[in-house]
Amino acid sequence: MQPTIFHSSAWQALEKHQRSTAQWQMRDLFSTDPERFNRFSIEAACILLDFSKNRINRETIALLSDLALAAGLPLEMEKMRQGVPINVSENRAVLHVALREQGDYPYQVNGEPILPGIRKVLRQMRRFVDHVLTGAWTGFTDKKITDVVNIGIGGSDLGPRMAVEALQPYANTGVKCHFLSNIDPEHIHQVLAGLNPETTLFIVVSKSFSTLETQLNAVAARKWLVDALGDESAVAKHFVGVTTNKAAATAFGIQVDNLFEMWDWVGGRYSVWSAVGLILAFAIGMDEFEAFLAGGASMDQHFFSAPIDQNMPIIMALIGIWYNTFYKAHTHAVMPYVQGLQRLPAHLQQLDMESNGKRAGKQGEPILFDTGPVIWGDVGVNVQHAFFQLLHQGTRLVPCDFIATVNPHFEVNAHQANLLANCLAQSEALMKGKTTSEAQREMLKAGLSEQQIEALLPHKVFPGNQPSNTLLLRKLDPKTLGALLALYEHKVFVQGVIWGINSFDQWGVEYGKQLALDILPLLSSEKEKTNAHDPSTMGLIQYFHQHRHSME
Repeated sequence: MQPTIFHSSAWQALEKHQRSTAQWQMRDLFSTDPERFNRFSIEAACILLDFSKNRINRETIALLSDLALAAGLPLEMEKMRQGVPINVSENRAVLHVALREQGDYPYQVNGEPILPGIRKVLRQMRRFVDHVLTGAWTGFTDKKITDVVNIGIGGSDLGPRMAVEALQPYANTGVKCHFLSNIDPEHIHQVLAGLNPETTLFIVVSKSFSTLETQLNAVAARKWLVDALGDESAVAKHFVGVTTNKAAATAFGIQVDNLFEMWDWVGGRYSVWSAVGLILAFAIGMDEFEAFLAGGASMDQHFFSAPIDQNMPIIMALIGIWYNTFYKAHTHAVMPYVQGLQRLPAHLQQLDMESNGKRAGKQGEPILFDTGPVIWGDVGVNVQHAFFQLLHQGTRLVPCDFIATVNPHFEVNAHQANLLANCLAQSEALMKGKTTSEAQREMLKAGLSEQQIEALLPHKVFPGNQPSNTLLLRKLDPKTLGALLALYEHKVFVQGVIWGINSFDQWGVEYGKQLALDILPLLSSEKEKTNAHDPSTMGLIQYFHQHRHSME
């Protein structure tokens, strides 16, 4: 990525093109091009992307493709695969794609092959999961494990939790999976309530084994276990770790044979493909976990081989840039019409906003345009009765992703047809809108008087022209879920390359943590005095002490 991309001829051409498209109506684009769907749709890895309901034509795609080339996208893609430290601020390679490699691509870091280490951990995962599920591994009192609790936060929680929920129809291994992330005491109370210490296994997921939230929850879970079983040595039979810090994990009481390796070339939000996904393997079994990896690899193969204008992740990235940077549409809504994907928007929030929510370029230069959008959304059809009013008749341009499946896991009457009908209808309504004449005819047909029509007309008109992508999955199975997640990962990477930012660090996460460590002593003791914080913060601390343990 050249730091002058903002001044490139490709950028200038897109700005000019955007001005010429500002008044386009998608209705007209469809009426003048009956082949629009075929022209603007891509199928890969059992996923169909329909991007025809966007304010684009063939020239738009060509100009956006020119921008990708001007940003050096093909070279950056190759750098990723070659293990070049494209995470420049931390001098790290970015090779989460290697975690799901199905062949023998020679991934290396610092000249050392990494596939042998990856596959060694996969074999370790399989042995451990099989031992627990078959009862070969038992708890401290020789009882079979029935519940597994994942203790982590951020990428060590969001991705695995989302995947476990998405693949519930495949969760037939006999263990129940739980997640502990928040340090709100209510959360640990909810998770541990009803669990039997004798049959519960904890997975502590922390690259450094020092993440504050994970440490607090791990220590609390450890105390719960030891208090119940009365022996410190019980920890070794009920705790395993996914970490790079073996010393800290073994000091906690975890046996070294029960530690699963992580690598610094895998960011947390990209880590579900590694041993961070151990709880997913417990939920669905290792065969299905490896199918999940294979699905991600199938999207990787498409991403690294398809031409730009037929490359699903690149096209999604370019369309996102078209709206966020050139149309100034600063939010992007994701609506899965699949109950299993209800946590996908939360996972994508971290993936996208932690990766590309930045104002400094790779070399520290200020960015002169808008980068990462606000990602939000929820599960359909619920959202139609929540925030869709704003999408249809609000004042903001909000690009959307609709995600649906062709085949459900369970057939219940006509539910699936109704669900998909709603999904398709919403994207069509957002695109078409409802004109004044259409609203008038509709009300006349309903028998309303001219006076009623005049009063209601402003409320019945829908401007339409709201853009959306629709992703149709053949079925939400482990392989397709893997492909879907890899699709969004590559989309985020491509946008970061074009914007000229490092998508793989997260320095903005650290500052609040530093201040929390300063504030904690002030909350722990009223005797602590300082003027280091602003009057608002100090006033809130004082209020906390005044009302701590008060019931009023």
